[in-house]
Amino acid sequence: MKRTGITATATATVTALAGAFLTGTVLLAPAADAAPPPPPGASTAATHLAALTVAPEGSESGYSRDKFPHWITQSGTCNTREVVLKRDGVNVTTDSSCAAVSGTWKSPYDGATWTKASDLDIDHMVPLAEAWRSGAASWTTARRQAFANDLDSAQLWAVTDNVNQAKGDKDPAEWTPPLASFDCMYARSWIDVKYRYGLTVDSAEKTALGRLLSTC
Repeated sequence: MKRTGITATATATVTALAGAFLTGTVLLAPAADAAPPPPPGASTAATHLAALTVAPEGSESGYSRDKFPHWITQSGTCNTREVVLKRDGVNVTTDSSCAAVSGTWKSPYDGATWTKASDLDIDHMVPLAEAWRSGAASWTTARRQAFANDLDSAQLWAVTDNVNQAKGDKDPAEWTPPLASFDCMYARSWIDVKYRYGLTVDSAEKTALGRLLSTC
């Protein structure tokens, strides 16, 4: 009986791979940890939060999303958005141009599950305009590009599009994700990004982040 079960599984796998070959699509296995690289734990996050410079937000004068070039090509035909969609989804299928044509994604901000990539935005944990007001206005374009396409930190998340739009460029004193169970991860991720890039926090933002860390 065990031998029969293995054979059936193998047959199904071969059939799926054959179908992928014929259609020109790429099948990606479910990710064990479908999320950005994890930020430091709560204790380290608290230390990093204490180390951040507290200052009023700067002017938004001169800001433009174009000053943070994204989404850039990461490899082959895949840009940053497509890489995040593949990383954060389960059983993602892409076409020859690297666009996700099917898969399943769970938005960590609201817990919603989606099967169409068009229902998802790639959110910058620390929004571009927020970064501009917190120190990025003085950066080079190359540094702003690296910030906007950072796959090595908890900066980029695949989330429900209208939830991301509700967030806009607000900081944690002004907006937090609808799913309260994500508060701890949200604070740790936000602090990690600001700490990595030497960005400032305002006093209300720092207080809000401390409150969110208390849920960890």
